[in-house]
Amino acid sequence: MQIICLGFNHTTAPIELRERLAFPATALKPALARFGCGRESCPRGVAELAILSTCNRLELYALASRQSDRHHDPFAALIEFIADTRGVPASEFESHLHRRPGLDAAEHLCRVAAGLDSMILGEPQILGQVADAHDAARVAGSAGPVLSALFRAAINAGKRARTETAIGRNPASVSSVAVRQAEQVVGQLPGCHVVVVGAGEMGELAVEALRARGVRRITVINRTHQRAQALAERWGGQTLTFEFLADAVHIADIVISSTGAPHIVIDSEMVRRAMTHRAQPLALIDIAMPRDIDPAAADIPGVHLFDLDHLQARLDDALAERRNEIPRVEAIVAEEVSAFGAWFRGVEILPVITDLRVRAEHIRQRELARALRHLPDIDPETRLHLERFSESLVNKLLHEPTCQLRVEAGNGHAAEYAHIDTSEGRARGHLRLRRSAQLLAARNSLGGGCSAPVAAFAQSSIRNLQSAIKMIGLVGLVRWPPSHSSLRRRQ
Repeated sequence: MQIICLGFNHTTAPIELRERLAFPATALKPALARFGCGRESCPRGVAELAILSTCNRLELYALASRQSDRHHDPFAALIEFIADTRGVPASEFESHLHRRPGLDAAEHLCRVAAGLDSMILGEPQILGQVADAHDAARVAGSAGPVLSALFRAAINAGKRARTETAIGRNPASVSSVAVRQAEQVVGQLPGCHVVVVGAGEMGELAVEALRARGVRRITVINRTHQRAQALAERWGGQTLTFEFLADAVHIADIVISSTGAPHIVIDSEMVRRAMTHRAQPLALIDIAMPRDIDPAAADIPGVHLFDLDHLQARLDDALAERRNEIPRVEAIVAEEVSAFGAWFRGVEILPVITDLRVRAEHIRQRELARALRHLPDIDPETRLHLERFSESLVNKLLHEPTCQLRVEAGNGHAAEYAHIDTSEGRARGHLRLRRSAQLLAARNSLGGGCSAPVAAFAQSSIRNLQSAIKMIGLVGLVRWPPSHSSLRRRQ
């Protein structure tokens, strides 16, 4: 089995295509259910699925069979799934897709969660979106143990990146820089009065950032009353007309202007009058082009003016500091991918270990039953001791080969020991015999009825049970164990 990732992001697909192929929250659950992972309708070659859909990316993570042929290519199955569920022909988006197999897919998801693959380096929203994608797949039943482990590793990488490095500590957008500058001027934001002049996109983003920091007193001034009213209702604020602009500046703690007007909207004299008989500072944020606020207003005592050039310079500094953290974040990603890779390699050997222990347990129960048939008069306490003794013996005998199998799997040799057979609808582990002629001979000596390591265990258990029974003083009560040749005849 291998993990695969198929998708695109803001660097490989235009926004128009991303909009058409995005999975809204209301469509995600039925899409996962329609895919049928874990059910009989699951396409051949794909066992688990999770969908990460945001405004900047669509990525499908799946657990696929390594033996997929050209007729059952898991990437092709995912492409067909996208086309079918989103109603967009594959020919319109296939060239924009990236395909990542194996640990490359795991590393990519960890980088995404850590903010290294975002449009804004280190942005925090993506970590929550990765967690939401995992939750949706888990609730829908499409994410099994492998993808769940992968997403946990990615989420852990994202959390560590933001707590152990400074990649997310500095503002990384003009609006967030504006909020940081305003906070440095006025202090605590929740009690501030914000006046918004104009309804430009940058102004809206700045207000949303202020609201996220607790600001609730917002006044909107716009030439179009309907637009101003819509924004005021959305933000829970009030509206004023332009004739009250000077009064609004006088009572404001923060003024954000983004009108798009071809001339100065707030001149220095208006600001000077607003500062008369006023003790508290005033933060003016001019994010219009051309500028809305007279640059001379910056010379008035108590006034702090920030225009686009000023904010961009601060933004460049913040982004440079974030970029300096990339090597440390990449080291965290490498650690998480390495740990996940070691775990995933061990997964391939689990069916082998399970099969080995199941077969050993069958032999234990069979041989114990044979022994007890020769001891019809033993008391319950002795019977319990024999039961516990046989269990302990099996565990001790299997401990070393189990540990060795895990070590070999961790070294990347699982495929040399195990083959996962799903032809009967379930995974069963079978030891490959080509590495050990001795195990093959042991299996043949027992009539070929069990796998080689189980046969080796049977031979060893006969010898060790004989020694153990001698130690606990049962020799002479029964001819135990039966001869090796009689064991062959009974099988």
